[in-house]
Amino acid sequence: MRSQNGTAERRGTGSTRSTGAGTGQADHAGHAGHATDASDTRATRGAADAGKPGSHSTLGIGIGWRPEIADAVESLPGIDWVEAVAENLCPGHLPDSLLRLRARGVTVVPHGVSLGLGGAGRPDPKRLADLAERAEALDSPLVTEHIAFVRAGGALTASVSLEAGHLLPVPRTRDALRVLCENVRIAQESLPVPLAVENIAALINWPDKELTEGQFLAELVERTGVRLLIDVANLHTNHVNRGEDPATALDRLPVEAIAYVHVAGGVERDGVWHDTHAHPVSAPVLDVLAELRARVSPPGVLLERDDNFPPTAELAAELDMIRATLREPGWGSSQGASRGTGPESRTTAAREGAVAAPTAATPAPESEPAPAPAPECVTEGTDRARERLALAQTALLSALVAGTPAPEGFDSRRLGVQSRALAAKRAEVVAKVAPELPRILGDGYRAAYLAYAKSRPMHAGYRRDALDFAEHLLIADRPEDPEARRELTQWWRDRSGPRPPRRAARIARAARTVLVGR
Repeated sequence: MRSQNGTAERRGTGSTRSTGAGTGQADHAGHAGHATDASDTRATRGAADAGKPGSHSTLGIGIGWRPEIADAVESLPGIDWVEAVAENLCPGHLPDSLLRLRARGVTVVPHGVSLGLGGAGRPDPKRLADLAERAEALDSPLVTEHIAFVRAGGALTASVSLEAGHLLPVPRTRDALRVLCENVRIAQESLPVPLAVENIAALINWPDKELTEGQFLAELVERTGVRLLIDVANLHTNHVNRGEDPATALDRLPVEAIAYVHVAGGVERDGVWHDTHAHPVSAPVLDVLAELRARVSPPGVLLERDDNFPPTAELAAELDMIRATLREPGWGSSQGASRGTGPESRTTAAREGAVAAPTAATPAPESEPAPAPAPECVTEGTDRARERLALAQTALLSALVAGTPAPEGFDSRRLGVQSRALAAKRAEVVAKVAPELPRILGDGYRAAYLAYAKSRPMHAGYRRDALDFAEHLLIADRPEDPEARRELTQWWRDRSGPRPPRRAARIARAARTVLVGR
């Protein structure tokens, strides 16, 4: 167990922007070099940041701010801070609700979802600049992102770019760690405040892992000084879906580096836990929070809810459960998140027994990887590691969104579950981005979109995807109802310019020919 008195490293507030985002910037040569550099950084910047707002223990209890529950968030008692999705904010036109919260002294933290720090490519300078702008507009003490990849393909693989529209896990290999460390350093130098990165939930396992999740995160912190956003719901998700014991992961974590903690709800279907953020927080997730609390008092804990929003009273009750868990350090302190000795833990263990045991649907608990020899890439630049990672991530994402064969070593059944989940999420987000489409298509929208998504990956975000879906339907002379087809054509034309889709253009030319012939 790590000391609870350790101090979290905090990045300085210098505004130097990296020029390495588009270059072949080399990594440090050797693992020891990383540790030394990180220690020097911590010693210098830690002193400069001491006592600044949000430096380690000033966040408290918070909730994810969403427009749908803005009024509820403002009315909830005891809210010390909120987190807002960075990509949904415009710095020059911040929502009135966030402005009122800030005026009351409530801290606002921007939470990014699109950087793809775990991807093979270097972080996009424009996305980094946007995240920095939001942090400055909100006067935030830190910003957060995810240890995930969200896109693949492109220049590194000389193939078309693919967008997942979702956070996907990175392989726990030395290559992936090497690339992630450099990407985190680039982001740190581009941001005006400290960066914290979040562990994600996953349905699938990469084969041939070289590190456990705890080891992977511990090395990331050691080599970069980055802070951690630990999502206990994601630890539970990975327990059910990938056989990873949350207590074992927590034992490996540098808990003193935790910036804050996420708590969220989900649901289990057919032995697979879906991290929906649309269901109440469950007892097993609170057990993991208690397990973490037994090791460290987290600087902040935040309730996330992204959909199916309940009444204000239910949100308040969930926050009270979180507070109660944090006041009970004995919960889960003896044997692990789902193996505690209290009555609630025994109930949880009984309820989870069917899914915690190794089955065809649930993998066996992860074993500790053997110590890896000094990796070859220690003596080379990061570029070759990026190329290898790019090929692997592109093959996986192509299987998930374009229907190509599953890469060797992956569970094809689990890939199918993930693929369907990605398509369903795309359908839901497109319906929100372009609400006219489900209105025009009626009950047939979802089936039509899922059929389209099976072999047509997203290349440039959800708005472009909505336009491509509409064009796909029009080329196929759909929808069948002429009035709906005319309305869809007009919707597409209003957003894409005067030229209609290709098939519609041919029909228009044919109609003009007939008219001229007469």
